[in-house]
Amino acid sequence: MSDADATSQPDPLATASRDIAEVPAVEIISTAALHLMSAAAVNLGLAADLPEHKDLDEARSLIDSLAGLLDAAAPSLGHHHAAPLRDGLRSLQLAFREASSIQDEPGQGPGEKYTGAVYPAATK
Repeated sequence: MSDADATSQPDPLATASRDIAEVPAVEIISTAALHLMSAAAVNLGLAADLPEHKDLDEARSLIDSLAGLLDAAAPSLGHHHAAPLRDGLRSLQLAFREASSIQDEPGQGPGEKYTGAVYPAATK
């Protein structure tokens, strides 16, 4: 390969950077949140194709990270994008409580330092 051939190839890193530059922050944050949500759901045993898998330590870390991300990003997301993500977070927090044989004290569950205590609807 000649020097001319090497310079005619686009730099993959530059192409990736240009692609990322075109994506709004709200989409990148939402995508990261969805990845955290999906991973937490799998570790809670909620994946249809892997229902026997359960790792509550991993789920706790993922839910904590999701809650921190949503707390920090709330001003950037706006209500339209943040509301469904917060609903998903709450669902995961409730699923964690249900899956856990040892219950956390109110306000001590995963992500609750960011969201406040999460209770099932019947116990409010």
